[in-house]
Amino acid sequence: MIQLTSSPIFSIVNYAMDREELIQEVSQHTDSKIVLLVMDGLGDLPTTGQTPLEAAPTPHMDELASKGACGLTDPVFRGITPGSGPAHLALFGYDPLKYILGRGILEALGIGVDVEKDEMVARGNFATLKDDLVVDRRAGRIPTSENKKLCEKLNHSLMEIEGTSIQFYPGKEHRFVVKFSKPGLVDALSDADPQKENNPRVYTQPLSSQAKETARMVNTFMDKVTEVLKNSSPTNTILLRGFSKHPSIPTMAQLYKVKPAAIANYPMYKGLAKLVGMNILPVGQEISDLFDCLEQHYDQYNFFYIHVKKTDSWGEDGNFPNKKEVIEKTDRYIPRVRDLNPQVLTLTSDHSTPCLLKSHSWHPNPFLLYSSTAQPDRSTHFTEKECSRGYLGRFPAVNAMTLMLAHANKLKKFGA
Repeated sequence: MIQLTSSPIFSIVNYAMDREELIQEVSQHTDSKIVLLVMDGLGDLPTTGQTPLEAAPTPHMDELASKGACGLTDPVFRGITPGSGPAHLALFGYDPLKYILGRGILEALGIGVDVEKDEMVARGNFATLKDDLVVDRRAGRIPTSENKKLCEKLNHSLMEIEGTSIQFYPGKEHRFVVKFSKPGLVDALSDADPQKENNPRVYTQPLSSQAKETARMVNTFMDKVTEVLKNSSPTNTILLRGFSKHPSIPTMAQLYKVKPAAIANYPMYKGLAKLVGMNILPVGQEISDLFDCLEQHYDQYNFFYIHVKKTDSWGEDGNFPNKKEVIEKTDRYIPRVRDLNPQVLTLTSDHSTPCLLKSHSWHPNPFLLYSSTAQPDRSTHFTEKECSRGYLGRFPAVNAMTLMLAHANKLKKFGA
C-alpha cells in the first residue's frame, strides 16, 4: 500500500516493500560469475569422535576456508528439520515459508513430466511390505531397469481410478512419479509414507475439507497398486509423498538478473532448478562429470548451481566411510573450479543428514564463501566446528543468495 503524507515542506511516500521487491530493485546484471557447490546433507554429528567432514582430508576446501568467510546456516528456523525442497529454495533466496512446494512437482519436472493445471503429481517409492509393516522403504534400492518394468506393468493395469487418469513415470532406483489427471483435484494431502522402517502402512489424510475426495481416491489407488504387486518381491507396495500441483514462483532471472544453470543428476534437484528458471545442463552420473560440465559451459552462464547427491544418500544409510569418501572426491575438483576464477565460490549444503540419525536433521549447515571481497576469519578448515567460528556467524540460509550477489557486485546501493 502507498500512503501519502503531506507537510508544508515535502511529501513523504510510505511504501511497504517486501524482500523480493527490494532484491529486484537493487539487483543488476554483470558479467561476474557465481558458483554455488551444494554437497547435499553434508552436515553431520561426531560418530567416532569426528564427523565425516572432519575425518575427510580436504586440503583444497581447507585452503578456501582459510582465505574466505565461513559461517553456519539454518534452512528454515533453528530446530526445524527441512526437506530438500524448502532447504534448496532458501539457498536460492526464496522464503521457504512463502513458497510451499510439494516434492512431487520437483521430481516430476526433473524427469521431464509436463504438469497441467488440472493435474496433481506425487513422488513415490517402491517399497517392501511384510505383515502390514513397511520393512524397507526403498525396496533395497532396486535397479532402475526393474523400476521401468514395474511402471510399465502398473500403467497397463491401472490406467484410471474413479474417473481419474493415472500415469507412472520411472525415476532412479526405487523412485518414481505418479500423475493424477482430473479437474477438481486438491493437493492438500499428508504423505502416505511412514517415514521409518518397521512401521505400519499409512494412508494419506486430507489437510482441508476440500481434499477429502482426492484423499479417498488416492487411498483406493494405493490399495489397488498393492494388490497388483502382491506377488512381486521385494517391491510389493508403494509409498507416496509430496502431493502437489504446479505452483507460481518468480524466476531467478526476474529476481536477480542472472543467467543461471543447474548441474545436477538427480530428478528432484533438476526439477527445483527448473522451477526457479535455471537451465538444466546435461551431465553424467559421476562427480567428475559435474565439473567437466561446469568447464564446458562456463562461458554461457553467470550463475552455476552444482549438486553432489551422495553425501546425503550415504548419510541416510548411516554409512560414515562412504560419506567421507564422497567429500574427499569432491575436494579433488576444487582446484578446477578455482582455475575458472569465478568472482564468488560458495561451498555449503541444503541441510544436514547425520549418519547417526540416518535422516535429515535440524543441525546447521557449514557455509563457506570465497571471494576477493570476503573477510578472512579464524576458520582454518572447512568443518562444522570451524565454520561456527567464522565471520559470517549463524544466519538464515535465505540470506546466502544476497551475500553471493553482493560479493559478485550484482547489487546496487539501496536508498539515497
